[in-house]
Amino acid sequence: MPRIHCSIVPPYLLDRIAGLGDPQLALASRAARHALVELDPVLQNRAEALSAPVRRGGAVVGTLHRRIHDAGTREELPGTLLREEGATATGDLAADEAYEGLGATYALLSEEYGRSSVDGMGKALHATVHYGMNYDNAFWDGEQMVFGDGDGEIFTRFTASLTVISHELTHGFTQYSTNLEYQGQSGALNESLSDVFGVLVEQRLLGEPAETASWLVGKGIFTDQVEGEALRSLKAPGTAFDDDVLGKDPQPATMADYVETSSDNGGVHINSGIPNHAFYLAATALGGPAWEGAGRIWYDAVVSGSVLTDCDFRTFAGTTHDAAVQRFGAGSREAGAVAGAWTRVGVPV
Repeated sequence: MPRIHCSIVPPYLLDRIAGLGDPQLALASRAARHALVELDPVLQNRAEALSAPVRRGGAVVGTLHRRIHDAGTREELPGTLLREEGATATGDLAADEAYEGLGATYALLSEEYGRSSVDGMGKALHATVHYGMNYDNAFWDGEQMVFGDGDGEIFTRFTASLTVISHELTHGFTQYSTNLEYQGQSGALNESLSDVFGVLVEQRLLGEPAETASWLVGKGIFTDQVEGEALRSLKAPGTAFDDDVLGKDPQPATMADYVETSSDNGGVHINSGIPNHAFYLAATALGGPAWEGAGRIWYDAVVSGSVLTDCDFRTFAGTTHDAAVQRFGAGSREAGAVAGAWTRVGVPV
């Protein structure tokens, strides 16, 4: 099976950093150029989605099994084993953060939704830390998680953010449940699902209700030199960062500002702000733990069998509404909240 890279840092950010002429950010520019070199062939082949078996059915009993490896700044996988299931903390921050993040993501899927790991069949969760020298990204490669340590000028270590870990691992869940094509609106939905379940992992771990959660993806991976909180915001797309070097967060919140572009695989990291915001609106309308309300509805939709590889926003909106009706009833508060959320972002249900 070919491997693909679903990476956390959008190519438009890497492009901007790579083109910097500031000698004080020379290391960051070199790191971004290198990350783009690795990303380019991935983006060219992204349309050829993995032919992984789709597993939408009920979960099987599984046991969490994690293995964390150290690449030692090389770009070779998996690297030297640092920690596996049940072992004590290593003292290596990246390794221990990856271990805990994988566990928190597994717990959401297993304990809330009854799914045994990302594939529904108890797949072991493997990760490699300290990948590359000053490597500016983290990604799911179709089989395992990989984390760079950042360049130290713009990005710090990517395991510092739980939502980065859970976002990337959710690409594995999507791979095995819908395998959404990584292009245009279906690709934006692919990215959005990772953001949605990524923030739900963090909210559940912290015990945060929808009303008080940050709704940020990637908080903690920028250095203090960057004017910005995170890579993306579900609460307010377009406001996560506004920096002299990085520019302004380009995500739209509604279809009125949908970005037509040939870059970023048709704007998969940009237009994901629209379904992201729809989820936020549904979750906050329902209130309480989002992983129990809107999260359950989104999960039901994903595994329903109705989300095909070329699914667009309108189709997915209808599928989430159908899932709410099936679980809670046609006249339920939940179904109304979902329909209202999609309507507010300009996607008819």
